[in-house]
Amino acid sequence: MKIEYDSERDLLYMCFAPSDKKVAETITVAPGVYADFGRDGKLMGIEAVDASEIIGGKIEFGLPETAKWVSRVKAKP
Repeated sequence: MKIEYDSERDLLYMCFAPSDKKVAETITVAPGVYADFGRDGKLMGIEAVDASEIIGGKIEFGLPETAKWVSRVKAKP
């Protein structure tokens, strides 16, 4: 897993796949939060736009919360 944060643009990206794989689909998980999936349906990454607002001013995350996002996205038809 690779985590990138661009403080100038306030973008947070968590990458779970090799950088040479291409994204097949991006789903909006919540306003400003996007999940990228590969052709195989596996989660490749999560992006937060205006990350400090979404996360509440503190750039940190927990895996249980991330897992909840993923399970909600996977459950959508």
